Amino acid sequence: MMPNLTIAATAATPEINFLFDRHWLSLRGESYPENAQAFYGPILEAVQHYLAQLTATPITVEVQLAYFNSSSTKILLELFDSFNQASLNGNQVTLNWHYDPDDDTILEFGQEIAEDCPALDLNTLALVLE
Repeated sequence: MMPNLTIAATAATPEINFLFDRHWLSLRGESYPENAQAFYGPILEAVQHYLAQLTATPITVEVQLAYFNSSSTKILLELFDSFNQASLNGNQVTLNWHYDPDDDTILEFGQEIAEDCPALDLNTLALVLE
């Protein structure tokens, strides 16, 4: 099994906490890196390598992004497409898409993912704000 991937959040990049040994992956925070490909490239590579090793495995992906720019959007769609393909290959991928109930843009992106990646078990979950 591959080593887990943990990257601390910065002002412009999300926290990445991919526990490959538990089949639990999480992205939290904001995503507007200066060079999205440079930031996400190694992450996508690690995820694709991880997914290539799996058969009939339940995977949970938690996404709680408050903001992401257009260059992040393209790469996030590529990431979710990889999970969709893994689901088509016999794995059960649950994507929990957390959004602020006051942010229609984030909710709509989650709904777009559901349309573009129909093999995912996608749950849109409103954050409980206190």
